[in-house]
Amino acid sequence: MSTPRISFTHMKALVTGGAGFIGSHLVDRLMETGNQVRVIDNLASGSLSNLERWIGQPGFEFMEGDLLDRGVCSEAVEGCSRVFHLAANPEVQANKASPEEHFHQNIEATYSLLEAIAEREGVELLVFASTSTVYGEADQLPTPEGYGPTKPISMYGASKLACEALISAYASMHSYKAVTYRLANVVGPRSNHGVIWDFVGKLRENPDDLEVLGDGTQSKSYLYIDDCVDGFLRGVESVEQVSVFNLGSMDRISVLRIAEIVKEEAGQPEAKIRLTGGVDGGRGWKGDVKLMQLDTAYLCRLGWAPMYSSEEAVRLTARAVSRQRS
Repeated sequence: MSTPRISFTHMKALVTGGAGFIGSHLVDRLMETGNQVRVIDNLASGSLSNLERWIGQPGFEFMEGDLLDRGVCSEAVEGCSRVFHLAANPEVQANKASPEEHFHQNIEATYSLLEAIAEREGVELLVFASTSTVYGEADQLPTPEGYGPTKPISMYGASKLACEALISAYASMHSYKAVTYRLANVVGPRSNHGVIWDFVGKLRENPDDLEVLGDGTQSKSYLYIDDCVDGFLRGVESVEQVSVFNLGSMDRISVLRIAEIVKEEAGQPEAKIRLTGGVDGGRGWKGDVKLMQLDTAYLCRLGWAPMYSSEEAVRLTARAVSRQRS
């Protein structure tokens, strides 16, 4: 595992969405390296159980609140020099989150946070968790940060791209630094949504049959959570006024292969895989990017490299989620 050279000790950081999957792992790393951490989370998708080791510990503070409340935002930002903005509605599938939800929970909440940062004037660095889906159907794989024009095909991707633009403008106008990470599919223990979570749940309901949305050829990059947190801390070493980094594994894995791995790790290797055929040429759903792999050369030049391949990340996660849901 790579070790970030930049010193994060003795700082006070705000982690929005810190009770969620990625956020709680980031909180672990920050607390383990001697920082003070304040978490704000509305617990809509996060859980206090993800933070139980830190509750009541010196240097840790939890606020239950919503970023849509400007007063709560202002209170959360006070005294913090670094802000890690991970709070968002994480659902990509349109049937699991409406355009209105993405607008409020992603765009409007980010705007509220940025206004609070501007008013307090104590933040030196903002780190934002964006997504590979801002690229849309990229015709260049692996896709570099400079690829364009960006044409997201899901409301989730569109909302994250809007947040990126707001962050760039606010950071430039108010003279603090901002780093945006465009993430591949991040997986690992504590995850509570996504294809691996869904597959494990489906096998629990019907051990003999595993439904796979689409034609099974969808192929994407999967990043293990430890590699993700390493990347978060590595990229800020060389941040400009506003920097954008891709963060993903070096390869891809098909959804059909993911299904086979989940069957093995869930103890149902004989389950029959049933493909739905999907929509729009075999996609799992409207807005599903069928092929995704990020070019991470920019971040790798700073000394970061993923420890796990996509298949290794999927297997470790399938094992953890199978235990988690047993």
